[in-house]
Amino acid sequence: MDDPRLTPARPDLAANYLEGKIAAARFVEGEEFEIVDALAPLREAPSSEAMLLTQALRGERVTIYDRDGEGFAWGQLNGDGYVGWLPDRALAKPADQPAHKITAVRTFAFPGPSIKLPPVETLVMGLLVTVQREDGPFAVTREGWYLPRAHVGSRDRFEPDFVAVAERFVGTPYLWGGKSSFGIDCSGLVQVALNAAGTGCPRDSDMQEEGLGRELGPAGANELQRGDLIFWKRHVAIARDATTIVHANAHHMATVIENTREVIARIKTAGSEVTSIKRLK
Repeated sequence: MDDPRLTPARPDLAANYLEGKIAAARFVEGEEFEIVDALAPLREAPSSEAMLLTQALRGERVTIYDRDGEGFAWGQLNGDGYVGWLPDRALAKPADQPAHKITAVRTFAFPGPSIKLPPVETLVMGLLVTVQREDGPFAVTREGWYLPRAHVGSRDRFEPDFVAVAERFVGTPYLWGGKSSFGIDCSGLVQVALNAAGTGCPRDSDMQEEGLGRELGPAGANELQRGDLIFWKRHVAIARDATTIVHANAHHMATVIENTREVIARIKTAGSEVTSIKRLK
């Protein structure tokens, strides 16, 4: 059965490429849009009170199949394929593909060439921007925003160590469905960090467990290396070395670094065993 998280299909409507594969009242051609909000919530239902499934970043593309006329649009993110409802205000017709991205965990967009001006926007890691020129220590975007050049990089430049990226999020509040320094969950941390290092990554921990790396044997917990992923049911952590991990978790309501064995024991006491350990290389 197709995963509903990744399949743009409802009983009343589905993407036309699914015709003949699934049952739906009608099939429609999607329309591509660009995310223009810095951080757009993708929700389970067309309501600001509905559960947050994930977040889309400015510059991402999304294929929209339905708009409810009340401020929400239903579609599929082109990057990781997640399906859900986005606010209409976050969408615009696509412009040129941005060639740059935010490489800092968080940065400010200034209205002019001075850090003393009040910022007009806050931007997060992985967000895409179109840089039109440089002005001293600033990169100037098509919106006329002045971004610190040190916080902007080429879209095709990647971090050498995804674990170091994850470590930069230590202290970030835990947020179910979050994938930024404003709030992040366990699988969001893995996805953001791996994407920053140039590795494609599914959104949820069960998808990551199924799709990433090769599984270590029963003794895997005794031979952890930096970058190994430890999975439980509905949770994932990143090994920093043989004895410590970094993970976003609801126990601390934050991204933290902890002793691996202590975490395994704590989660076991709560009723969950390690389901697998995956090595990416």
